[in-house]
Amino acid sequence: MDPASQDINLNSPNKGLVVDHSDSLSDVPVEGAVGNSTNPLPLGLTEEEAEELRTELTKVEEEINTLRQVLSAKEKHAAELKRKLGLNPLNEFKQNLTKSWQDVQTSNAYKKTQETLSQAGQKTSAALTTVGTVISRKLGDMRNSATFKSFEDKMGNLKYKVVGPKGNGDAVSSPTDTTPTQENPPF
Repeated sequence: MDPASQDINLNSPNKGLVVDHSDSLSDVPVEGAVGNSTNPLPLGLTEEEAEELRTELTKVEEEINTLRQVLSAKEKHAAELKRKLGLNPLNEFKQNLTKSWQDVQTSNAYKKTQETLSQAGQKTSAALTTVGTVISRKLGDMRNSATFKSFEDKMGNLKYKVVGPKGNGDAVSSPTDTTPTQENPPF
């Protein structure tokens, strides 16, 4: 049985049966096609060798076409099986993406980068903590300095002059009071 004359559709009820392709266009000669006897012979080939090569080329082309048809039928069959299993392109894409991400996470480059960034983050956090502590200490020192105390007293006197002894119903502390309460801040 000639493979070119078989029905290769895997879902066909005629699977494996000989099909008549006598009305196909494959036997129609095409101008400029291989096998056309009007082509001059290449140098060094006899007419018999050229004919053998043409015959072999025709067979190879038929095999290629047959393989394309088989591949197409198998792709359709695979798509049908995937459809029946509930697999669609989006699910396949998600699975491929998940697998790729897992592959990236297990790679040495990713692990080294993650380790380096973790160390850099820890060092940055430590540096910012140190800077925050230093700034807090300096502000505390500045608040306890004589210049700041003098400025605070002047601001308290200004507030006393502007608002008076009773401002907004709140009792105003003495401008010389150096320990302001939470209810009566100096500003």
